[in-house]
Amino acid sequence: MKRFAKVALVMALVCALTGSAWAAKKITVGAKNFTEQYVVGSMLALLLEDKGFDVTERMGTGSSVTRSALETGQIDLYPEYTGTAWQVYLKHDTNIYDPQELFEKVLEEDLEKNKIVWLEPAPLNNTYAMALRREDAEKMGNTLSALAEWNNAHPEELVFGVAQEFYERPDGFFKMAEIYGMEVPKGQVKLMDLGLTFEAIGKKQVDVAMCFATDGKIPKFDLVVLEDDKQFFPVYNLSFCVRQEVMEEYPELRGILEPLAEDLTDTVMQQLNYQVDVEGKPEDMVAREFLKDRGYID
Repeated sequence: MKRFAKVALVMALVCALTGSAWAAKKITVGAKNFTEQYVVGSMLALLLEDKGFDVTERMGTGSSVTRSALETGQIDLYPEYTGTAWQVYLKHDTNIYDPQELFEKVLEEDLEKNKIVWLEPAPLNNTYAMALRREDAEKMGNTLSALAEWNNAHPEELVFGVAQEFYERPDGFFKMAEIYGMEVPKGQVKLMDLGLTFEAIGKKQVDVAMCFATDGKIPKFDLVVLEDDKQFFPVYNLSFCVRQEVMEEYPELRGILEPLAEDLTDTVMQQLNYQVDVEGKPEDMVAREFLKDRGYID
């Protein structure tokens, strides 16, 4: 009798363990191949692990490869930008400058065409931007309109550091100058690789540097990103994209991930990128410390 009871107990444990493994919530998290994506992707993986998911990470791929992996089911979710989806994946030639309108259109079209769900976006907007040294921003102002006014009142005094692609694009630097009424002859513009704009403004070789709004070198050089008060630059709000079938299987993902998105602002992301790019911390360490500090994980 005792032997029967032991056998029954063992069988019950095996069944329980087998059932538990069978019921494991498996999910694959992707990310692109630059600092911000590694950090946010690590946040997603760590947070989902903490919530009981069996997480596989597939990070470090380019935009098109990452997007293709989502569409084909090789990954289940990853962080993406509304402007990238609108222009690159959904192939629209015109820009939408209202962030909410852009998000709603991307959400609707991507769900209908590709069965991809977009969760509520973060305030973070990793778009093109122009930056000044802090002492210059205090003198000139912190908007692009104020910069235009100062520039026009001091002809050919300022030097702009601009990346080649942004300089050449029809919707790039000179279109921005036109929209803001900024008189900038070509002699005022220095062309350089994007990363070198920070070194140049730090060494006072240029006065205005082109950058991306969440770059970790912004706090390193104590720069002020100028407000795009006429909404010239395209919108690139960060959101978490999830395959529809995965969202239907795990509807709790929305409640787990959307609060995290709310905490990701330009300033927060600048600091997180800074910790990786300037201080040399591993991306997963930065992600874990952030989640712990904000109370997402223990």
